[in-house]
Parts: sequence; structure tokens; C-alpha cells
Amino acid sequence: MALLDSAIRSRALSDVALTVLVTGLSGLIGRALHARVGTAWNLRALNRSPVAGVPCHRADIGDFDAIRPAFAGVDVVVHLAATVGNKAPDEDILRVNVRGTYNVYEAARQAGVKRVVFASSGSTVSAIEREQPYRDLVAGRLPEAATWPLLTHESAVRPNGLYGCSKVWGETLARHYAQAHGMSMICVRIGHVSAEDRPMAPREYSVFCSQRDIARGLELCVTAPPTVRFDVVFVTSRNRRGYRDLEHTRAVLGYEPLDAAEDYR
Repeated sequence: MALLDSAIRSRALSDVALTVLVTGLSGLIGRALHARVGTAWNLRALNRSPVAGVPCHRADIGDFDAIRPAFAGVDVVVHLAATVGNKAPDEDILRVNVRGTYNVYEAARQAGVKRVVFASSGSTVSAIEREQPYRDLVAGRLPEAATWPLLTHESAVRPNGLYGCSKVWGETLARHYAQAHGMSMICVRIGHVSAEDRPMAPREYSVFCSQRDIARGLELCVTAPPTVRFDVVFVTSRNRRGYRDLEHTRAVLGYEPLDAAEDYR
């Protein structure tokens, strides 16, 4: 795996002319991605606060006219900015995740951006955890020898709350932009990434994603071949109790997680 990781990094480092705009670069996942790619890309930020060492256009993604200048001359957009979780006010989720995601896609289209990588979420499917066997799985009640069906990119969405619905919207809108405008749109259903960078509750042994695994996954999306026009991929770590398929992610991106929830037991 170390050799594979080295090969992936070498491919990215060879792409020195790539200009990548990241929305929400100051967030946890943005910082992990920044640490991984370093100066390999011409990195820019679209953020509400400044980002040290990176040219930053400061604006709210809910304001289309304010964000448009950030997209000029950009090759790839990584859209991480979002209002997260179902405890957030509904109006914030609608303004940032629904309207804001449309604004990012449309500003990218108008600027001639080749690809948008959308930070979707496992919340697009996680309501299935209310049903068996997933309810017992995430509670840690299934025996080690148990098996269960994996959810794939083709499984029906099961959004958890308005937040999950907003991420389904982002994926559906991405498909529209790929079909209607010929853009490359890759949606990444991200597992549970935390500041602690380790599982902290029983459920997280099913959905854990380390900071370095999500950074690698996003890097692979940015540098994926132009033939990837639209896709939805899960990115988690290699979790024995996981229920989200990684085979499709491996086939499309060459993604191989380096970490596993069980490493922290």
C-alpha cells in the first residue's frame, strides 16, 4: 500500500499546472487535503475567513455575484463548504447546501471549469441504519462472523434528515450539469471524519474515515482521468463492520484505504 500511495502522490505532483479552487478549505477536511497536496497544485480558497498561505477569495457561497470572481482560471473545484448536520437551522441548510451548491456549480460552468468534486455524505443513505441488519451492525451487536448486504452507488438513497436530503440534491444537480453541460462531476459520499481521527462510538466502526483516507480520496477525484464524466463514490476507511461499498471507488479512482476502524481498538 505504501508503494501505491507513493505512485498516487507522484501522479498528483506531476500535475504542477493544475489550478484547484477549494470551497471551505479552512474546515477539517479542507485542512487535511491542504496538508496532503502541499504545493503540488496551484491551490486557491473560496472561504469566509482567510486561509494562511493560500490565495483566498472571501465570500459566502449563498451569494452568487460575490463568489463568481473566485472561479476565473480554475481547472477543478472541490466543493467542501456546507452547513453540516440535522441540528443546523433549516434555513441555513437550504441557503448553503441547496442554493450555495447551485451557485458553485453554475459559477464553475460559467467560468469554464472542467471538473467539480462535490463533498457529498454518507447521510444520503444512512437512514437505512434504522432497519435490520444495519441497526444492529452500527450498534455493535452483530457477531464478528455475520455478513450483510453492502450499499453501492446504485442503491436507493435513504437520506437522514434535511441535511442528507441536501446532499442528495447536490448529487442530482451534479448529474444534470454533467449531462446538460458536459462537465466532469464526481460526488464523494464521505464517511465520518473527526478531529480525533479515530472511532469514538460504536457506530463509527462502520462509517469511520481517517483524515488521510479522505484526503487521498479527494486527491484521486481531482486527478481522475477526463473520461470520468459523472460518478458517485463512497470514501471510508477499510472498516470490517462497514456497509458502504468501496469496490466501485477502487474501480473508478484506484482508491485503496490505508486505515481501518479496527486499528484503534
